[in-house]
Amino acid sequence: MSLIVTPRHPALGAEVRGLDLRRPMDAATRQAVIDAWTRHLVLVFPEQPISDEEHVAFTRQLGEPEIFQQTSLGLRSDRVKEIFLVSNVDKHDRLMTPAEPSQKQLSSARQWHTDSSYLPTPSVGSLLHGIEISRTGGLTQFINMYLVWEELPDALRRQVEGKRARHDFGMMSRLVGSPAPSGAERAALPPVWHPLVRRHPVSGRTSLYISSIYNDAVEGMEEGAARRLIEELSEFAAQPQYMYRHAWEPHDVLMWDNRCTVHAVTSHDPTERRVMHRTTIVGREPVVAA
Repeated sequence: MSLIVTPRHPALGAEVRGLDLRRPMDAATRQAVIDAWTRHLVLVFPEQPISDEEHVAFTRQLGEPEIFQQTSLGLRSDRVKEIFLVSNVDKHDRLMTPAEPSQKQLSSARQWHTDSSYLPTPSVGSLLHGIEISRTGGLTQFINMYLVWEELPDALRRQVEGKRARHDFGMMSRLVGSPAPSGAERAALPPVWHPLVRRHPVSGRTSLYISSIYNDAVEGMEEGAARRLIEELSEFAAQPQYMYRHAWEPHDVLMWDNRCTVHAVTSHDPTERRVMHRTTIVGREPVVAA
């Protein structure tokens, strides 16, 4: 297959055409996709009406799909266990209200984060399929954390160099008021510490590594000061020159690198259906400090 890769933003993000996600990739095509991903960090595959099974099969060509550990809120597909449901419509096709537990938890995605950072070996990347998209908002925004690190002011740089931040899955529920993880979920997902500055295992580049919905502590800092630092870092990162904002079209598939980006979704009218299915690629190596 001959890929056509067109950048969408100077900082990150590119559109990829010439690939049918329903078909297996040969070795050369797979390498071309990985090379484009390494260069652009976020890839947009337009017009890909894939099934959940095809979504998982494509993911497997890039790595092992993660199976979401939390089962209590109905965010994992009953039919295809590798699919995480980013949806305000339940399995009975009922539109859910923002007050329902699953929707409270999904609302945390409006804050900057990277998927599965709370795992000892965080995920490589994620693939999100827009099945029913929002027209009243619901943009997915991505930040190039390489550039953020390169241009981070000295005062902030001194506060993060050589330090680690804690990533706690339970932090999310405390932020948005969703049900706390069960005892079994807490046992399976204990808090972990990762460097605030990391080296990418493929590109070799250095990036800032934060995930504001999970970061509840920073080495050597009191709780309040640590939280303010994460907020200040997130605020600096969220500048237009570092950010690609994706306006969805039906059956877009987005693939992003969780090792050098953060993302957040904008709000939308809660009476509008929004159905998106995500896979996440299991991490292959621990976070390495830069």
